[in-house]
Amino acid sequence: MRKTKKQIEQHDLHVKRGDRVILISGKDRYDKEAADKKIGNVKKVIKSENKVIVEGLNMVTKAQKANPMAGIQGGLNKIEAPVDSSKVMLYCMACESPTKARYEVVNGRKVRVCKKCGEQIDS
Repeated sequence: MRKTKKQIEQHDLHVKRGDRVILISGKDRYDKEAADKKIGNVKKVIKSENKVIVEGLNMVTKAQKANPMAGIQGGLNKIEAPVDSSKVMLYCMACESPTKARYEVVNGRKVRVCKKCGEQIDS
């Protein structure tokens, strides 16, 4: 049985807007042997659907009708499509690899820390 929008459970997501992430599944997925890593910032978090929009990743072509009043140019436009939050992983700039985060209390604030190198993710 398919779940409706109201039946989808909402969880606290492991990523926030502005985080650097890497895709671990799909057409733009992370490959250890590849020279170029496709890394992007989270533009928007859609918490009701457990999805995120990542800058420059999961690009789709959308046919749009021109609307001069709104300033929209018609034609085939490339836009970022939402991707499930379980398909993205935090990217640590210090150790330059995808990583999980653990939580620590620093100066009375709960911050995320890289599990691999111990570098603070939240600034």
